[in-house]
Amino acid sequence: MKKQVIAVCGPTATGKTALGIELALRYGGEIVSADSMQVYRRMDIGTAKATAEERARVPHHMLDVCEPWEDYSVSRYVQEAAAVCDRLLAEGKLPVIVGGTGLYIDSLLSGRDFAARDAGDEGLRAALSADYDRLGGEAMLETLRAFDPERAARLHPGDKRRIVRAIEIYRLTGKTITRHDAETRALPPRYEALTLALSFADRADLYARIDRRVEQMVRNGLFEEVEGLLAEGLSPACTAMQAIGYKEAAQALRGEMTREEAVALIQMNSRRYAKRQLTWFGRNPNARWIRWEKEPDLAQALESLTEMKK
Repeated sequence: MKKQVIAVCGPTATGKTALGIELALRYGGEIVSADSMQVYRRMDIGTAKATAEERARVPHHMLDVCEPWEDYSVSRYVQEAAAVCDRLLAEGKLPVIVGGTGLYIDSLLSGRDFAARDAGDEGLRAALSADYDRLGGEAMLETLRAFDPERAARLHPGDKRRIVRAIEIYRLTGKTITRHDAETRALPPRYEALTLALSFADRADLYARIDRRVEQMVRNGLFEEVEGLLAEGLSPACTAMQAIGYKEAAQALRGEMTREEAVALIQMNSRRYAKRQLTWFGRNPNARWIRWEKEPDLAQALESLTEMKK
C-alpha cells in the first residue's frame, strides 16, 4: 500500500496554514507541522503558529513538542513526525504536512536515515576539539582528507564544528559522512507526496504581505511574548531565541535598539528568509506551484486540485 501524503510548503506568509486546513477538511486529513520554530512551547505569536480556532477545525501535530531551551534537531523531527504520519495512515487519514522549513520537509519525505549522524561520543568530541585548538584547522582538515577527501574539499579550515563532527562520525561508525549521504540518497522515498508550493505572482506582493504580518504580530503581543520568555530565564543565546522576530525583539527589550527599529529589522530579515525559502523549494522539480495574485484564493486553489485522489 502506498503511503500517500500532501505537503504544503513555501515562504512565510503565503497562506500555507489556511490551505493545509482546507485540504485536510476536504480529504479527511490532519495537519503535521514542518516548522523548526513551531515545535517550541510558548512561542506562538512570532512563529505564526496555528491559532486555537484553527486547531479546533483540524487536529494539528508537531506543535509544542519541546521546551524553548532545548536544541531540537532535524533527526528528532523526522523520527517524531514520521511516527505521526504512519499512525494517521494506519487510521485511514491523510497526513497534510505544512510548513516552511525545507530541510524538515525534504528529510521527512525522503526517508533519510540519521543513524550515523546521530552517533556521538562526548569524550571523543572533546578530544578532537582539543586537537583542533592545538593543531589548527588545516591540520585537522588534512586528517579528514586522508579518509574523506570529498567532504574535506567542501569544508573551510575555520569550520571547527563540521570538521570535528566528520572525524568523530568516522571514528565511531567506520563510515564517512560522504558515504552515509550517498547511501541515504539511494533510499526509496518514505512517502509518495503531492507537494504544493505557494508563492505570489509578484514578489512585491509577498514582501508587502510579510511586512503586514509582522505588524500584526506586534499588535498581537510579540514583544510581550519575548519578554515573558526572557522572564522565565531563557537565554538570549539559545537556539529558539535566534528565530527571526525573537532575536530582534530581545535586542529592543535590552535597549539595543528602539521597538520601531526592531520591527523594521524583523520585516527585512523575514523578507530575506522568504527569498531563501523560494530558492530552496524552487529546487524541487516535483513541486506543483500555486502563485497567488494580490491575496491567496483558497477556493480557486482547491478547485484546481479536484482531480487529486485521496
